[in-house]
Amino acid sequence: MSVAENIARIREALGQHAVTLVAVTKGAAMGQIEEAHRTGVTEFGESRVQDAIEKMSTLPDWLMSHSHWHFIGHLQSNKVKQAVGRFALIHSVDSLKLAAEISRISSSKGITQPILLQVKIAADPNKSGFTPDELKRDFAEISRLVNIECRGLMTITPLEATAKERVDCFNGLRLLRDELAREHRVALPELSMGMSNDWRQAIDCGATMVRIGSEIFRQ
Repeated sequence: MSVAENIARIREALGQHAVTLVAVTKGAAMGQIEEAHRTGVTEFGESRVQDAIEKMSTLPDWLMSHSHWHFIGHLQSNKVKQAVGRFALIHSVDSLKLAAEISRISSSKGITQPILLQVKIAADPNKSGFTPDELKRDFAEISRLVNIECRGLMTITPLEATAKERVDCFNGLRLLRDELAREHRVALPELSMGMSNDWRQAIDCGATMVRIGSEIFRQ
């Protein structure tokens, strides 16, 4: 199937859900990204800063001027300066230390960087992120940081999780978001959860963003 056909199938499944489709371009050819954009996709995601910079500098101006890029991978502290201001949203802020560094760099650039906080709802040694207890402990301090805008939470389910475990993970993120928003009296509208293998379950659990790569760009 073509990229356009894959996207049409995904949109049909999304139906009336108010969900933002982030097309993850890891491994995608430039022509495939352009085809996705021509179908109306404007949100693109990358997991490596250098790969994103290369694509952004190579893609045509007509596409770049009408698209937004999301950083969805593990962000190393030494890459923060390159990432801040380049991405419309950094999904993967996984520690107070990283949030503080983003705040510092954003302040030095005179901008505000939108972020999401990555949470490990299910224990997974292969994933980074706050545990729910760590985020509850650190959230007030994160909220006081300047020049960042926390828009919500993100999670990645364990690779070997069962269907029930994925649903529990997604529901757990939504409930944690609701608790933080209520206790700190802040708006946290975004829930970035669901990838190519589990996005259908994620939207049923309240995802507002899904990050889909292989289901779009595979042949």
